[in-house]
Amino acid sequence: MRNYKLYALVSCLLAAGTAFSQTIKVDKKVANAMQKVEPAVIKAHIDYLADDKLLGRKPGTPGYQMAVDYVIDQFKKTGVAPAGENNTYLQTVRLRQAKTGADVTITAINGKGEQQVLAMGNDAVIYPNPVQQSVTIEAPLVFAGYGISAPDMGYDDYAGIDAKGKIVVVFRGAPEQFPNTIANYSMDLQNTLKNAAAHGAVGVIVAAPNERSRVPNLQNGVYSVMTPDGKVGASRSYVSDDIKLLANLSYNTLEKFFKESNLDLGKAQASIKAGKPASATLQASIKANYTSAYQDIESYNVVGKITGSDPKLKNEYVVHSAHLDHVGIGKPVNGDSIYNGAHDNASGVAGLLEIARIYNNIKVKPKRSVLLVMVTAEEMGLLGSAYFANHPTVPTQSMVANVNTDMPAIIAPLLSVVALGAQHSSLANQVAQASKYMGLTVEEDPEPEQNRFIRSDQYSFVVQGVPALHIKYGNKTADGKNNLDETVKKWREVYYHKPQDGPDGIFDYEAGKKYTQLNFLIGYLIANQPERPTWNKDDFFGTRAAQ
Repeated sequence: MRNYKLYALVSCLLAAGTAFSQTIKVDKKVANAMQKVEPAVIKAHIDYLADDKLLGRKPGTPGYQMAVDYVIDQFKKTGVAPAGENNTYLQTVRLRQAKTGADVTITAINGKGEQQVLAMGNDAVIYPNPVQQSVTIEAPLVFAGYGISAPDMGYDDYAGIDAKGKIVVVFRGAPEQFPNTIANYSMDLQNTLKNAAAHGAVGVIVAAPNERSRVPNLQNGVYSVMTPDGKVGASRSYVSDDIKLLANLSYNTLEKFFKESNLDLGKAQASIKAGKPASATLQASIKANYTSAYQDIESYNVVGKITGSDPKLKNEYVVHSAHLDHVGIGKPVNGDSIYNGAHDNASGVAGLLEIARIYNNIKVKPKRSVLLVMVTAEEMGLLGSAYFANHPTVPTQSMVANVNTDMPAIIAPLLSVVALGAQHSSLANQVAQASKYMGLTVEEDPEPEQNRFIRSDQYSFVVQGVPALHIKYGNKTADGKNNLDETVKKWREVYYHKPQDGPDGIFDYEAGKKYTQLNFLIGYLIANQPERPTWNKDDFFGTRAAQ
């Protein structure tokens, strides 16, 4: 089996070798435009977007519409052309909130034909279906480990089992030997569902990892994006008509199924963790009946364009993205119930607005065109970016790269960065060049346990085959302790997804300026290079993008 950790590192270094040995020269006019990024302007954008009057920018609310109107106004002021639908700045995103009806039942049937009705919310929970209002299903169970098929990693949970017409039971996770980003991708529920459907399964049940874990609370429903013709345009819990059931199951219930099948659940868990599939047919079936009710919400992605200067390459696009939404009004914390989302992600939106201002100060645009996309419903499961990546307002094959900006955590001087995802493609070149020019070092992810690679909008582009990256803070600190991740963890405990993330929180606007300049320069270099970005040879994500 290929050593992917070593391979990824070598590939990245080989791909970026020229960049590391060569200091780039930035045109004087471009460098001057970069210097016009103003911390005070970044602050003003954040102050407006995170103001209480926007009520947390939840999609479908007047507060979110105020944010949309603000971005459009800024685009017009900085010469950004409309690139949405019908020559507007908008792409309509029809969000469907689906909830499972009170009549839901799920029954376990053992090998002897004995039936047990499972307690909803305790033993099991069923996800609503965004297109089928009433579903009845009965099928045998098969245990499929993590639900992963990755022969190039020497691992396949479906090898040797027949899942056709069955409900597969899986754990969320990946073998220990999988590198971080590959593990993140492999345990993504959407990929688990797609793989199950590809093997003929009719349902997927995700088991709790241990006795202490509870099944999720789905009382607030599950969101999907619907196309104008009523089909699912993007979803984190639904992939095709073939999967009739998506549910969660308690650990104790699965353990009972294993015992009745003369199998040891603990040994199976240990085996798949060590990279040895332990898939098996279970002597049990599941019968489920449920209905789904819907509430539809209209929201928007905001899409602007800076047209490139090359007659041919201007028809290709470098996409800068940032999510405009936050979570709205929620549970009060210290008397405050407005979740302003100043860092998450008014700061990212402010960065893109300043990138627009840089381009407005450059007379000769880069060869390729640049899209500035403010997406909705990131907090609902990357839905706005998934919809745009699946149904872009430009030809799909014309998108050559994505540079995403999400909660850069501008709370301390920016001295080093992590380029999530860049190690998989030639984008490592531009990251290395731009970082060196900016006097920044590039590090490995200091918080791999946060799964940041699949938790933000760049991931929506990756799964559509577009090389993408997300610049986050590195660990370097001015005092030489190089422990910024510890500071960020403490900050996150107080501010992340809490009402305390307001414009009066902790900010380092000079770091915001540097972060904006870096993201601009990465995108500018990509837009000017003769060749479009490529995945590294035999890269895990590149091979899947080609499928």
